[in-house]
Amino acid sequence: MTEKIRLFIQLSRLPFVIGVAIVYTLGAGIAHYLGSNIDWGVYLIGQMWITLLQLSTQYFNEYFNYLADQVNPNRTFLTGGSGALGPGKLSRSTALISGLTCLAFLASLTVILVNRVNPPLEVYLIMGIAFLGAFFYSVPPVRLESSGYGELTTSVIVGILVPALAFLLQGKELNRLLAMTSFPLVAMHLAMFLALEMPDYATDQKFKKNTFTVRVGWQTAMTIHNVMILTAFLLLVLARSFGYPWFAMVAGLLPLPLGIFQIFQMRSIGNGAKPNWKALTIGSVALFVLMAYLLALAFWTN
Repeated sequence: MTEKIRLFIQLSRLPFVIGVAIVYTLGAGIAHYLGSNIDWGVYLIGQMWITLLQLSTQYFNEYFNYLADQVNPNRTFLTGGSGALGPGKLSRSTALISGLTCLAFLASLTVILVNRVNPPLEVYLIMGIAFLGAFFYSVPPVRLESSGYGELTTSVIVGILVPALAFLLQGKELNRLLAMTSFPLVAMHLAMFLALEMPDYATDQKFKKNTFTVRVGWQTAMTIHNVMILTAFLLLVLARSFGYPWFAMVAGLLPLPLGIFQIFQMRSIGNGAKPNWKALTIGSVALFVLMAYLLALAFWTN
């Protein structure tokens, strides 16, 4: 039983869940900075809604990518499937049932949230778009992950819609601080996505999974990865010219050394160095999560 629980936790990919939870916290932090008294009950319901949606996406992704993940020679802690499904492990159907269960609870939470908050139209739009983008990320016939658009769709959901939902649920109207905070996060999340796709490149080609990296080629994807990291930091600096708080800009720029290291790693791989996929993928997730965390901390403490 203990082993089954461990495998289920592995299946759930908690580092990604924690990362998105921090982004949600950032949205509420901006509302707090602008004077909202946080309704913690509404906050928790919104957080649970986001987490259930994210988990359902993860479980469906594991189910529909099962065959490719089983033969991926470069699977890491964060890429190539969780490694929790297969002979002697959890059954493939466990992922499907878990995804459907999450959606059932998600529907119930939606009703509770609507009755508790009576949210504005923007909240319904955000929840609807987030649901469609997350559900059809792996699920046929759309399968955004194989269209070349899944990376951007997911980055927009995580970087823009998640903090906006947390912000709006606290009774605030949309504010330019959200945009100035979200766009750097979208760029950084996209860079993270491209780094995570690198170890799976050959397997994705073999199984005709047309991710963005497969469509544009690994060399172009590497260049875009590096540009996105620099763009994220540049957007924070430019935002200061439009009234972005100095403390938030400084907080967002603190992970710059790690960003430079990520660019160095990617350039080294592109120049023929032996890839250290573990370092690259963990670094990419750490860079995104660290930027989101520092921005959230800055807004909550000012």
